[in-house]
This record gives sequence, structure tokens and C-alpha cells, in this order.
Amino acid sequence: MTSSLNGKVAVITGGARGQGRSHALRLAREGADIVVCDIAADIPGCPLTLARPEDLEETVKLVEALDRRCLAIQADVRDTAQINGVAEAAMAEFGRIDILCANAGILSLVNNSWEIDDAAWDAMIGVNLSGVFKSCRAVIPHMLAGGNGGSIIITSSIAGLKALPAITHYVAAKHGTVGLMRAFARELAPHSIRVNTVHPSAVDSPMARDESFGAWAAANAEQATTMYANLIPVESMEESDISDAVAFLASDQSKFITGCTLNVDAGWLLK
Repeated sequence: MTSSLNGKVAVITGGARGQGRSHALRLAREGADIVVCDIAADIPGCPLTLARPEDLEETVKLVEALDRRCLAIQADVRDTAQINGVAEAAMAEFGRIDILCANAGILSLVNNSWEIDDAAWDAMIGVNLSGVFKSCRAVIPHMLAGGNGGSIIITSSIAGLKALPAITHYVAAKHGTVGLMRAFARELAPHSIRVNTVHPSAVDSPMARDESFGAWAAANAEQATTMYANLIPVESMEESDISDAVAFLASDQSKFITGCTLNVDAGWLLK
């Protein structure tokens, strides 16, 4: 464990498993206490099998094994009252919020843009864009009141900077997170609150391993290869590779970095 985040408190959405859990563990290793939230249930309009309450419980155990405190809350980032409740619970438990990882996200694949139905569109925009906005909106007043600055790290994607086929609703949401980041970064810079996005290409996570993607990739092999092939010869990155970038943006090592789109993409965006 290092001490770069000693005394800091991090709120992480989508923290039951996958990248969110990895971020929680990495920031705990850097000395932060952790608040994680997750819907921990499936969502209509999204074919993925999502996390469960026991996944949240496992994240708590893993963080506590690192001798850090961890508060876990089952909450839906789309619901204003629930995500506000997460921020309020963090303040009640720890008295401060220094870091927000707006990480909760879903993904689904479609044949083309004009066949996306309302349920799929609403779920995607609700979680991946509105959920990011509502998470930031819930946490920012507490960061401002604390007067200690802070770091907001939004999980975007290569699809936040470049269009990809078969995921138009995802592309729209992830592009939207970049706009949110830039607007928040301008407004919050005078308060020393930094806001940045991280843009991974393929990550070996439970979401990426979902059986719905395997079926789509088998039926669209050429398109799948085009979508996910990195320039650096690696099929996918580990969750910890993204957590390295998150830990950097959370720390004072990046104290003058704000409004940045940080690519962790093995060169994918150079294609």
C-alpha cells in the first residue's frame, strides 16, 4: 500500500464487480476509504447479466482485507433520490468526499442504428449518460462545501471519441460524457476540483465476457475483429490497467490535469 490517497474518500459507482471493483481496490491500496454503489440487478432494455448484491458484499470484503473502510449501497444511478442518498451516506460515514469515479455503465449490441428500440435506448442513456450527470450532481456540492478540491473521473470509452458500428446508443452516451466532463471541468476549476474522462478499448471484464456478446461476435466475426483490434498487439486489457489511470487521476500527481480525455486504448484510437 502507498500513501498517496491517505485520508481521502472515494465514491465509486458500478463498484460491485468489474472495473468498478478494481478501481475500489486500487484506490484502497493507495490509502483511500471507499464508498461503492451498484444497482446489483438486471435492467430492462439491457441484455447483460449484471451484478448481484453478493458482488457488492465481496467488494467490501476485499477492500476491508486491505485495512481500509468500505461502505456499500445498492443504488441505481438513474434515480436522483438513490444516488443523492449515496452521497449523503458517504458524508454521514466519512465526513468528506474527495474522489468520484463515475464508472457505472452498460453495453448492448444492435444490428443497426434504426433498429434500436426505446427500451434499449432509454436504458443506455439512462445509465451511461444521465447516471453520470446525476452522480456528479450528487457529489459536487459536498466537494465544494469541503473546500479541499477533488477529482472526478468519468469512465468513457474509445466510443466516446470515435464512432463504432453496432453500438450507436452506447456511442451517443459515451460522447455525451465527454461534453459533461468538459462543462464540469470549466465550472469547477476555480474550486480545484478536476474532472477528466478515461477512454479504454476492450477490457477483460464480466461485462465483456457476457454471453450476449459471444453470440453477436460469432455472427459478426469480421465486424467484431475490426471493432476491437488494438494497435499494440493485445486482445484486451486487464481491469487493473484502467485502474492505474484512475489512480493517477485521483492523486496529486495529476493536480494540474483537468478537462483531459485520457486514452487507455493500446493505440486503438490511432486507427
